Amino acid sequence: MAPQAADPSANFDILDPIVNRAFAHMVAMIYRANHRDGQLPGDPKVGGHPAACASCLETLAALHLVVREPGDYVCCKPHASPNDHALHHALGLFRSADGWFDEDQSEAVMDRLRAFPGDGEPVFQSYHADADPDSFHFLPSGSVGIPPVASVYLALAHRYARAHGWPDAPQPHFWSLMGDSEFREGSLMEVLPEVSERELGNVTWIVDYNRQNLDGTRIPNKRGLSGTDAHRIQRTCEANGWRVVQVQHGSFREEVFARKGGDALREVFEHGLTDYHFQMLLWKRNPALMRAAATEINADCKPLLDEMSDEDVLRMYCDLGGHDLAILVKALEDSKLDEHRPCLLIVHTVKGRGLECFASAGNHSALPDEAEVRSILDAEGLSWDRPFERLSGDTATTRWLQERSDYMRSGIEAADADAANNRARIAEAIESGGGVPDSLGINLKLAPVTHTQWMWGQLAAKLVRIGVFDELSSAGRPTGRELTETEQRWNSVADLLLTMAPDVGTSTSINPAMDEKIFGPESEANWEKALELSERLRPELAPTDAAWTRHIRFEIAEANCMSAAGSFGAMRALAGIPFLPMMTVYDFFIKRALDQLYYDLYWGASFVLVGTPSGVTLAPEGAQHSWKSDIQIPNLITWEPSFAIELDWILCDAIRRHFTDDNRGRTGVLIRAVTRALEQKVLMVNLRRQARFKTDLPRGAELGITSADGGLPESEVPALPDEQILSTLREDILAGAYYLIDYRGYRGYEPGQNVVHIFAMGALAIEAVEASELLLERGIYANVICVSSPELLLGILADQDDYRVLRERLGVDGSLHLNAGQEVDALEAVDLAGRRIPIVSVHDGEAGLMDNIGSVVGVRQITLGVRKFSKSGTPEEVYRYHGLAPDQIAEACGRALAETSLEQVRVTPQALAQLRAEPGERPNWKQLWPDPACPYRAQ
Repeated sequence: MAPQAADPSANFDILDPIVNRAFAHMVAMIYRANHRDGQLPGDPKVGGHPAACASCLETLAALHLVVREPGDYVCCKPHASPNDHALHHALGLFRSADGWFDEDQSEAVMDRLRAFPGDGEPVFQSYHADADPDSFHFLPSGSVGIPPVASVYLALAHRYARAHGWPDAPQPHFWSLMGDSEFREGSLMEVLPEVSERELGNVTWIVDYNRQNLDGTRIPNKRGLSGTDAHRIQRTCEANGWRVVQVQHGSFREEVFARKGGDALREVFEHGLTDYHFQMLLWKRNPALMRAAATEINADCKPLLDEMSDEDVLRMYCDLGGHDLAILVKALEDSKLDEHRPCLLIVHTVKGRGLECFASAGNHSALPDEAEVRSILDAEGLSWDRPFERLSGDTATTRWLQERSDYMRSGIEAADADAANNRARIAEAIESGGGVPDSLGINLKLAPVTHTQWMWGQLAAKLVRIGVFDELSSAGRPTGRELTETEQRWNSVADLLLTMAPDVGTSTSINPAMDEKIFGPESEANWEKALELSERLRPELAPTDAAWTRHIRFEIAEANCMSAAGSFGAMRALAGIPFLPMMTVYDFFIKRALDQLYYDLYWGASFVLVGTPSGVTLAPEGAQHSWKSDIQIPNLITWEPSFAIELDWILCDAIRRHFTDDNRGRTGVLIRAVTRALEQKVLMVNLRRQARFKTDLPRGAELGITSADGGLPESEVPALPDEQILSTLREDILAGAYYLIDYRGYRGYEPGQNVVHIFAMGALAIEAVEASELLLERGIYANVICVSSPELLLGILADQDDYRVLRERLGVDGSLHLNAGQEVDALEAVDLAGRRIPIVSVHDGEAGLMDNIGSVVGVRQITLGVRKFSKSGTPEEVYRYHGLAPDQIAEACGRALAETSLEQVRVTPQALAQLRAEPGERPNWKQLWPDPACPYRAQ
């Protein structure tokens, strides 16, 4: 609870000076941000939305100064951030890693709204951000409609923690302030039933109902909605199980309503006036028109209005509940009373209250001029040169502020200490258990032909089985076989893993992770069990809050599920409880939740997202389930394994990095899987053929495909043990790419003459292998490089280390290989053929996934990808339709080789660096790569 001394519930007058000072500080910080030195003509305006701030200042003051507990979470409409900073400034709640700010530091940062932190100095970003000095338990707010949803799932994550081995986990309240226009966001509508169904009574949403948005006054159709938008919001939320309170009237209005004729006047304000009409009356502020409007709607209120002064009529119209601290505090406190039902407060306010742009239609982006700002500062006794001075002196107000500040600071410090202790507890458990293993040891001998989605299901099922073993045992329930020594090493982290899916759990192979493990309130009997019903391979889905639950179930709501993944994944940073959510979703429908994915990554949540099945490889689904996008967002690493064992290593590495905090810049993990089964032995067969994996190979010796090649016959040279090969392969895969076929070290391998690199990703590794075999028949050595992570090889993470994996680990570069050509003039020059090793990339997705390899290293690249809507069919048919069949890959390699061979270098003895070529007619590439009479040619 808030401190009892100087309790403002008895006298809210002691809070008024704080609110007034915060208003002046809000206006000053926005004005100064827009008049900062260094701005150039043509620069965009800085902005800051003082009108939007003004409408919700009292709401936030009631929350921060009275109602909010230190551990509570807040997310606010983006435009309100200067309010929060001003109120936190009053409370002295700015800090850095070095401690709490002193007076000078606090005033200085108030002058840096939307400034660039050039020398690392603290600043306030445009909206609420994790980097802000007052960001404790504040959710980032740049994207409207998403933070309130994230707060809902943070509430669920805290409840989950309580039920899963963290009995001392806090149960904070979650406050979300949003605009009335924002409340039309689909993300908010989509999550409404979730909150009540999950009985999250510690969630309060607050709608700042000021009847205006960016473009002007909101004009909802009262006739069509059968009421105002406030009524629509109330009915919508109540239909979805919420408790709703209209905070519409201030104390003076309620006093007027208590007079004779007041019931009729209440009816006018609550059901008679449209929002549009009411807003225009506020803007006009003409008492005569206000009387006339009310009387026309209900004549019974005329006597009361006639006896009121013009000043009182105007005051009554403007006396909205959202500007009355006493009413707001009571509403906020009452919203916490029901432990099982969420509450929504519709807080009626005036946009621009206290400013000259009061209620004006275009006030959203309006900025006060210097004269207005000076007037506001003067009213507070603040100087133009020092506008951010805090209240001082020994008064009831300053004593309240100090006690409230001490209370909040100590609570914040305690929460930080608890989170640090939680992290230390987990780190110690992992270390004592021998660390996170490299593999989960799935036996692939039983699945010689399988796909990566199947492998994901096996891995998830094993992790969940390990995680719930102790809980099931303690409850006297069946546990299955005893855990092996290796599985016991996983126990410390498996307890913190959970799965979630938007109604696609069974179709994405996580049935075992769901069966009798759905977390949620037990709202009724388990009728499936009571009636002795069961169905083979279908999980039992009745929810329970038992400790052995590990799955969060969703309806078809990808956005909700994505927000939940981010919220659970943020628990490591926020509460020190490192849950790792593993979400499955049909890969194509990740696009439905791109906003939520971006938000998760922006605030550094740690999670695993398995998009499966993906791409046109899901051939029977045709065009509507096929497009795979190049998703490059900071803090996201993408993976697309070809063979099952790759997925094992990738997932285990992601888990290790999460629990050891070794995932900077890659906390979000996107793994794309498919349901097309590959013959798994293709991997080892081709690896054993590589010169680097041969043993007892004499120095300088070359391998030959056959004995006729002149080299050592490859099949007769033994390979290293499989375990040793796999150890190296694992390192390559986790680095981003590996050679599946590598002809380096073979007789006849001549870079610049007969060598091409095929970069393949995912299931198309098989087509790339077949293309390489076709090319070998024509004397072309086509290396096949499988890309396990386009992000590590070619994306943001690769760029950070100058594409080291591509250039150094794989040895792919733009080297010019010179070969003697035709003699032009023995005395003058020699014509040399200068050729590089061209690249052909092949992948199931849009070209941007891998179309930059050639530009990075400086060679010719042909990219084979998906460039048109797909069709239903078999994978073979659909691949050919998109130009991804083996012979089409081989044809592209021929074109790349032919076009590369057209590059000529002429070097003179007098000036070796000078090119003297006289360009002639450039032949078409097909003249150098004629159509062969081969059976693989498409007819």
